[in-house]
Amino acid sequence: MTNDELIAKLKGIIAPYIQDEAAFKNLDEDTDFIKDLKINSANLVDIILDIEDEFDIRLENEDMEKMLDVKSAMAIVNAKINA
Repeated sequence: MTNDELIAKLKGIIAPYIQDEAAFKNLDEDTDFIKDLKINSANLVDIILDIEDEFDIRLENEDMEKMLDVKSAMAIVNAKINA
């Protein structure tokens, strides 16, 4: 899966939870879920569960703690898919 395909899938997962529409339109690898998109911690858990379902992977607590921005999410998903 290319980075663009992965970002597109992540955007679809994240979209229902965003609070900052302008930041979402400019989403890239450096976008922070909490600081930029204003996603609260409860919704971040929902996003992580949705990522698990979408990619058919299992995320450990340590993965979840690191998944605070798009770049981290991409790295973790790629690592799990390729494991």
